[in-house]
Amino acid sequence: MFEAITKKLSPSSLRSKTREMVPIDEAKKIVAYAAVDDLLQDNMVLGIGSGSTIIPAVTRIAEKVAQSNLKIKCVPTSFQARQLILAHNLPLYDLEICPELDLTIDGADEVERSTKYCIKGGGGCLLQEKIVASASKSLAIICDYTKISGQLGDQWKKGIPIEVAPISHVVVKRKIEFTFGGEANLRMAKAKAGPLVTDNGNFILDWDFTFKEDSQMPWDEINQSLMMIPGIIDTGLFINMANVVYYAEKDGSVHKI
Repeated sequence: MFEAITKKLSPSSLRSKTREMVPIDEAKKIVAYAAVDDLLQDNMVLGIGSGSTIIPAVTRIAEKVAQSNLKIKCVPTSFQARQLILAHNLPLYDLEICPELDLTIDGADEVERSTKYCIKGGGGCLLQEKIVASASKSLAIICDYTKISGQLGDQWKKGIPIEVAPISHVVVKRKIEFTFGGEANLRMAKAKAGPLVTDNGNFILDWDFTFKEDSQMPWDEINQSLMMIPGIIDTGLFINMANVVYYAEKDGSVHKI
């Protein structure tokens, strides 16, 4: 296991000028702008992630494209990302046209500091996010201080999202609980009756795993074992995928792992 190196980014006009705690929304904007300023280059094929931190990131991408007349191609990871790209008049492409991407910028529900392992899928977009990330030369995760943890499970308490074929959800639930313990609960929709349906027409189980205090969970092995269960399409465990993580601290400073 490598030792993560954390370094502070150079000052930004968006960074807090005081040492007072910044609101979460401001922290998201600060880190999104800092990451885009650090990473965006001309002629990039760019994966656009999903979630609340991506909204200011796309705003900044559009600003830099307009200011510097950059030529980029944007590939969305969800319906939300597609709408953000269109709303900002950015060039919209897909994986059929652009099967190899230079960079994907995405958020995360939790990031394990030492490994850069991530839990994603709290918004239900994990499958397309993982496919686009896997097609990218680099995956950059942007998040605020509430998403950084010593190990997965410290901060994110809603379970690991697991996308499953609808026909399989009961069978998969039983297999997960028997094999790994904990509870795997079908995620219900908030604005309609019944389960949440992903952009791919699947269901999501949120696995509330048994957290082992003061011990490193073998997430790579767990993820591989989960993927062997018929009916599981993919998991919200992003193992060895993130190349760089940017996060905003409570005082508005931005760090890069």
